[in-house]
Amino acid sequence: MCQHKNVLQGQYFINRRFQSSDKRKLKITELNRLSAIQYRNSSKTPLIVVLDHVRSMNNVGSVFRTADAFRLEAVYLCGLTAPPPHPEIHKTALGAEETVEWHFYQDTLEAILHLKQNEYILYAVEQTEGSIPLNKITLDPAKKYALIFGNEVKGIQQIVVDECDHCVEIPQFGTKHSLNVAVAGGIVIWDFFKQLIEINND
Repeated sequence: MCQHKNVLQGQYFINRRFQSSDKRKLKITELNRLSAIQYRNSSKTPLIVVLDHVRSMNNVGSVFRTADAFRLEAVYLCGLTAPPPHPEIHKTALGAEETVEWHFYQDTLEAILHLKQNEYILYAVEQTEGSIPLNKITLDPAKKYALIFGNEVKGIQQIVVDECDHCVEIPQFGTKHSLNVAVAGGIVIWDFFKQLIEINND
């Protein structure tokens, strides 16, 4: 009886395998990703990420990887944020630190001033008295934006927050007060990307 049951189960999974061809996992070679050269020459999303004293190099690497996925203009590394090359950054960036343009600023305010002079609209990803829930943000695809993320413990420096045009926060409904920098980055960057770039799934 048990052997017959196993045979039936085996046949069931074989049938399912052939019936669910639309769910077959794709190989890396089937994803049609850009080469490093193609990436550098491609048009970019008008969005820059600024990391203000982000201490974890794993978080830095993850942000690079997200920036690569959504073809951001650049990542600005500020203050204590470690720049590439570094094994700990590479561990999560997986080479994205070699494709995404990046700049290092000793002082975050210097990066902010540069962005303002180049007409970027600055959003601090921070919980403030006047912060706007992410789901209430409306962007203009004709304009350029920058997202500022802060230190894992202290957040964005207040003097940096004060220089930003707006503050945005991710609505949360549990017991914790914040999200990991890399997680928050993925959520907010994707949401901004969707509004700035027309996605063609064909």
